Amino acid sequence: MTTETVPSPVARAQASPVISLRGLTKDFPLGGLFARRSVRALDGVALDVRRGEIMALVGESGSGKSTIVRCLARLEKPTAGSMVVDGEDVLKTQPRHATRAYRGTVQMVFQDPFGSLNPVHPVSHFLERALRLHGVTRGQEETRAALDELMTTVGLSPELLSSYPHELSGGQRQRVAIARALAVEPKVVLADEPTSMLDVSVRVGILNLMRRLRDQRGLTILFITHDLASARYVADRTTVMFAGELVESGESLDLMARPSHPYTRLLLSAVPEPNRSTGYDPVERARLRSAVLESSTCPFDGDPDSPCSETEPVRHVVDAVTDHWVRCHRYRPSLEVARRALATDIARGTDAPDQDRGSR
Repeated sequence: MTTETVPSPVARAQASPVISLRGLTKDFPLGGLFARRSVRALDGVALDVRRGEIMALVGESGSGKSTIVRCLARLEKPTAGSMVVDGEDVLKTQPRHATRAYRGTVQMVFQDPFGSLNPVHPVSHFLERALRLHGVTRGQEETRAALDELMTTVGLSPELLSSYPHELSGGQRQRVAIARALAVEPKVVLADEPTSMLDVSVRVGILNLMRRLRDQRGLTILFITHDLASARYVADRTTVMFAGELVESGESLDLMARPSHPYTRLLLSAVPEPNRSTGYDPVERARLRSAVLESSTCPFDGDPDSPCSETEPVRHVVDAVTDHWVRCHRYRPSLEVARRALATDIARGTDAPDQDRGSR
């Protein structure tokens, strides 16, 4: 098994993208094969994922985040756009000829650890088959050593190699699925909500494993989730998807501290915070989901005469240092500067004249 030269956090921030999407569009037909109507799941997506980072792609069900992963995994063919992975324009290659080589670069971890492993085979079968098909090892002795190393890497005892999926817990099955992905020594792992079907007590262990793989192997991970708390914990950068488009992106901690798009703020309101005064609004969420399906204009602005109804929003830079940007007509940089200045004054204790006057 080979080891990667692990990039530092500074190097990750300056690294060239290993995944580059431009104008990625995907339409699904409605009503069968010859249907004339279609629904647009992805609308001109442009996204870069840097080498050696964990990028979280966040959004609710139907936002299009899993469609991006399925296109990257070559399980779906995009309607338009380009996908460049590790310098190769994926859509210009012949799928039949490129599949095995591509699988050696990009691997996927599915959401369901119960359905992704065939119950009639032991754990050793899944890992050994991946090693053999991609020519990673030669001979039984080398293969056995690789199997033991894979199990240890994902935090499992090699004694479980003879176990069957039904004998493992959900967390153990997901670790086996991750080990299977690592067996071919990929450069990119697509993790499609890998913790959503696991108990809360098990999720942190999987997230810690992802961070360790990034740090020790220099692995690039595209982490799909609807949970901003998980994204904040594990991801270097977070990108928010809404109705098939990217609406906000930046370093995870900065984006969570200064959400600039209304949809990002709505998602954050669903994350439990003991010190927050305002709560999650299920009525607002229902209105937005309905508006996304029924309208071509942005549901965050109900005024038909507003710019939201006439033109596509452009990217506004929120913070160039943290690569934080937002696509929203309602974003006002001057207001953001004022909010940041006020927050700084409050933190320094300089914004307390009323308290001084009241104590006199």
